[in-house]
Amino acid sequence: MSLKNLITIYQQRVNTALDTWLPTAAIQPTRLHEAMRYVVLNGGKRIRPLLVYLTGHILNVNPTSLDGPACAVELIHAYSLVHDDLPAMDNDDLRRGKPTCHKAFDEVTAILVGDALQTLAFYILSHDSALPITAQSRLAMINTLALASGSRGMVGGQAIDMESVSQSLTVAELENMHIHKTGALIRASVKLGALAYPAIDNDWLAKLDHYAKCIGLAFQIQDDILDIEANTEILGKSQGADIANNKVTYPALLGLRGAKQMATELIEQALVSLSDFDDKADPLRWMANYIITRAY
Repeated sequence: MSLKNLITIYQQRVNTALDTWLPTAAIQPTRLHEAMRYVVLNGGKRIRPLLVYLTGHILNVNPTSLDGPACAVELIHAYSLVHDDLPAMDNDDLRRGKPTCHKAFDEVTAILVGDALQTLAFYILSHDSALPITAQSRLAMINTLALASGSRGMVGGQAIDMESVSQSLTVAELENMHIHKTGALIRASVKLGALAYPAIDNDWLAKLDHYAKCIGLAFQIQDDILDIEANTEILGKSQGADIANNKVTYPALLGLRGAKQMATELIEQALVSLSDFDDKADPLRWMANYIITRAY
């Protein structure tokens, strides 16, 4: 099977699984459920679910066992975007080429959508009967996603981001912010895929985690670059939003050339982390390169 076909299959798998787990709009409260489905099923690259599947692929985990964790991490990501777009935060009008949740519905609904998507993620991890793992491993998955999502992960990074508007940051401080805001959920995605393999050992976990840490930072650097180089139509969100919101970015600190060089070096480190894995890790190698060559 070609790499392209494998990626397509996994994207279709998670979309089908998300459609199954999300409440239908016919169930009360209908407006909330309609908005949840609008946000989650409104496109997206599904990078985080793909990392769950591709990590499991290395370890020969049955994809059926990965559907739940893949959905859980995508729901956390979707909720974070809804809240990030709110007027109190980035005040964005577009997401994935369509009106953001608070524009398509209203601010109250958008807040509740984020809350509901977050709790649904943990419901899936705790109830998914297709996960053939011990209660201890299931708890490890829940713990992984909770830490990556909260004040010591994504939400903490967002708090630092909001506090840093119009402030001066060093490269180290910016890196710390994005290790939490963007990197934590990407690292959790890889770890969830690994935890679905009961016999995973600590050495493999450490190498996969270093891979994920590197691509997580590279992902954010590429986002900062695209905010300058891409246009709104291709991005599917407002181009130049970081500059308009006076946010510190890698190009602002390092220049475009320096930011691109840093991203390239991070991807090289990520690939070194996979050197002990055979060609079944090629999809993860492809994902690493895709992260800094993507156009949106």
